[in-house]
Amino acid sequence: MDVGAARKEAIASALFDALKNKKLKLEKADVLKKIQTPPSPELGDYCFPCFFLASLLKEEPDEIALELRSNLKLPKGFKDVQTQGAYINFFIDREKLVSEIIPVILSKKEKFGSSDEGKNKKIMVEFSQANTHKAFHVGHIRGTSLGESLARIIEFSGSRVIRANYQGDSGMHVAKWIWCFRKYHAREKLKNDESWIASVYVDAVRRLERNKKLQEEVNAINKKLESGEDKELNELWKKTRELSLNSLGAIYKQLNTHFDFYYFEKDMEAKGKEIVESMVKKKFARKSEGAVIIDLQEYNLGIWVLIRQDGTILYSAKDLALAEKKFSEHPDLDNSLYVIASEQDFHFKQLVKTLDIIGFRQSGKLGHISYGVVRLPEGKMSSRTGNNILYSDFLEKVVSHAKKEIRKREKGLSAKELGERALKVSIAAIKYDMLKQDEHKNIIFDIKESLNFEGNSGPYIQYSYARARSILKKSKKPNASKPKVLESKEIELIKKLSEFPEIVSKAYNSLSPSYIANYAYQLSQVFNEFYHQCPVIKSKNEGFRLSLVESFMHVVKNSLYLLGIDVLERM
Repeated sequence: MDVGAARKEAIASALFDALKNKKLKLEKADVLKKIQTPPSPELGDYCFPCFFLASLLKEEPDEIALELRSNLKLPKGFKDVQTQGAYINFFIDREKLVSEIIPVILSKKEKFGSSDEGKNKKIMVEFSQANTHKAFHVGHIRGTSLGESLARIIEFSGSRVIRANYQGDSGMHVAKWIWCFRKYHAREKLKNDESWIASVYVDAVRRLERNKKLQEEVNAINKKLESGEDKELNELWKKTRELSLNSLGAIYKQLNTHFDFYYFEKDMEAKGKEIVESMVKKKFARKSEGAVIIDLQEYNLGIWVLIRQDGTILYSAKDLALAEKKFSEHPDLDNSLYVIASEQDFHFKQLVKTLDIIGFRQSGKLGHISYGVVRLPEGKMSSRTGNNILYSDFLEKVVSHAKKEIRKREKGLSAKELGERALKVSIAAIKYDMLKQDEHKNIIFDIKESLNFEGNSGPYIQYSYARARSILKKSKKPNASKPKVLESKEIELIKKLSEFPEIVSKAYNSLSPSYIANYAYQLSQVFNEFYHQCPVIKSKNEGFRLSLVESFMHVVKNSLYLLGIDVLERM
């Protein structure tokens, strides 16, 4: 158990014991949930509001607080307990705080904050799911960043993680691309270029919108691709698929993401059809106007179409095959998490209900992490139109802004070093801006705000780390020995550092990286206040303050790692 959680546990035990004579139907867990952090240090380090006890005891909350305080045994690790109105305020023993936290951080380093909370669990995190033959746009970055961060948080909490990516390499979107290329772009050279690949797809969509009858030609290609009967068509599919996957691979590398398993829609076609045939035989599904459907209306989930009228398979049936493949290859999975856009929430509910109806039994759960769409100030992005913002174009724009900001702070960098540094800063800006916010909400990405070195941004946190690094380079070896008197900003920084394991636990249990992102920013703020008010080099307490600086470096680096963001030694 981490230090912060242990302190709360100690408070809860002391309060629970003090409440025993009241004979209330309360569990210690009920008391633990009510423990809070006061808005300012003068009000203590932790507090317990007594309002909820007033209705149970039929007494005034202020009187309850006073009585509880008089019956309370001082919890271990605390120096004082006071009351203010309906609140009981707990003050940590500052001397013990220093001896508990700093040596632990300096000894554990990159392991500080890790736990065995998820020990013996095997979790698959499926994320990104970018389709071949389409644009990787800004919206994809959010799902990719969220999935990678969740994988790291779950690993950090003791579980074994399998990163999986299910990519659409077949289906109607591929048929549209190949149709358009053969008919209108055949003289062009095939390119391993995201923007070119996307442009062909966008052209296909526009032409089909102008002339609906052309869809019949696309349908014919889709049928041939599914059957594999046309060798020339298959060769073109294989070549363009490879180019598209190579393009995506380069993007994943930039985003600090990797995958242990790649699943592809093409590989799910045969099994998906087999599952649907079995569903029809067992009367779980039925034919309707030439298509095959499953009626989920009694569950308020509508009609789910599995096979088209022309006999080609839909995404829905392939998803049934994917679920079966995951658990057949990994029978000991405790959970398979799908990180998907909120626009697919209904689809996922249909999938889970259908698997339940057909009696699919897996070893673990099917989990669903939903995230909102990303917009720029101009509006929503979509790979189905020409209005989407391509990842490559978007990144180029952010890197250009980052270079300007870096040049303001350091002159004379070589073009290569400036480019490398600007790329890391840009990735930090993009990822942090998408992870700091509630993943369920739609967000508007503002380039200037995301690259604000003085605001709530990834570069601000990177800059704070680089500042700490430069202090240590100028100094002697840190010494964790505590001075006789601690400054308020030193105490504040130590307290903030001690919160990290609890923050990781919250992120793990809620499957939300936003806890860590916001903590990293708050920690950086506290560190910079400490830096400005407590001189480090050549001060009386230089050794101790250097130990605080080094501790901050380890914790903020761990925080950024869990977000999938690299630190920078210099900004």
